[in-house]
Amino acid sequence: KTTITRVVVRALKALGLKISLAAPTGRAAKRLSEATGFTAVTLHRLLRYQPATGFEFNEDKKLPADVMVVDEVSMLDCGLCLALLRALPLTCRLVFVGDENQLPSVGAGNVLGDMLESGTIPAVRLTHIYRQARESMIVVNAHRINEGEFPQGSPHAPPKADFFWVEKEDLSELQALILRMVCERIPEAYGLDPMTEVQVLTPMHKGEVGTVILNRLLQERLNPDGRELVRGQRTYREGDRILQLRNNYDKDVFNGDLGRITGIDTQDEVLTAEFDGREVEYGFDELDEIGLAYAISVHKSQGSEYPAVVMPVVTQHYMLLQRNLIYTGLTRARKLAVLMGSRRAMHMGLGNERGRLRHTSLAVRLAKESQT
Repeated sequence: KTTITRVVVRALKALGLKISLAAPTGRAAKRLSEATGFTAVTLHRLLRYQPATGFEFNEDKKLPADVMVVDEVSMLDCGLCLALLRALPLTCRLVFVGDENQLPSVGAGNVLGDMLESGTIPAVRLTHIYRQARESMIVVNAHRINEGEFPQGSPHAPPKADFFWVEKEDLSELQALILRMVCERIPEAYGLDPMTEVQVLTPMHKGEVGTVILNRLLQERLNPDGRELVRGQRTYREGDRILQLRNNYDKDVFNGDLGRITGIDTQDEVLTAEFDGREVEYGFDELDEIGLAYAISVHKSQGSEYPAVVMPVVTQHYMLLQRNLIYTGLTRARKLAVLMGSRRAMHMGLGNERGRLRHTSLAVRLAKESQT
């Protein structure tokens, strides 16, 4: 997908066409920029969203674009898609890129799935696994999970192996193993930095292997000595890995952006963080906008990639165990994926396709529209 997007964009650029590149989130836009070599922005920034006045580009003021390329369209909800369509001139060609097998948008609708289901929009599906990809058990197991099949272990040993399934039923033992895996085993075997290159993804916030407890434990292991600030139940330390929890257009940081705390000034009540080489300041009354990011939810990881992913799969999280959630977590990994937990929980998730089902009417309406 990445290679084809890059080739298509460069070919269109060579034709002298004016191309706009965008994605639903900041992280996804950054990845699109890296993949194509051209600037990509969030859809909100592209349409120049202002909280008080809405979108500057709309049906009355069109975007100046010959071709519009939008990546990670599985994350695109109906409202934002409508805003984009209203802002495009009728002469503009629109290219949607996405993976319908990932988690659907947080907002209403199932835009990508409905467009494909309608059969009215030209679509190309990438289904062939090429030789180089066949050597990656991440890729092989992504396809197996999509078919509801249990993942296979890698035939290689570290550091060549890129996928592991580790069975561990007891939650306290699993929790301890996650800590060892992140802090010791992966760094030793793969030479990856646990502070910046290993990401724990988990279905839920609560429980022994939810984000809340794992963040606290990983913070103690990986960053015990930084200058700290305690606010309610949260402790922030200089050096902590953090996640932006909601879009902030004034600060130019967006939901899902990863950063690092670089300073805590208790006198002026300002916390400073770095996001992709840019410093952002938060007043102490704004700290509910950020959270620790040693462990984050699978939903928050959409549109991002990490060198290594560690993901617990347990029956405690049965409410959210779905095939597309496991698939989304696995496909966030570039070099290494470690799924660990209960075999029963994995089978529960693989057999649960409920997350794909949304009661929408877009597919039907598109089909009817094409017949008139």
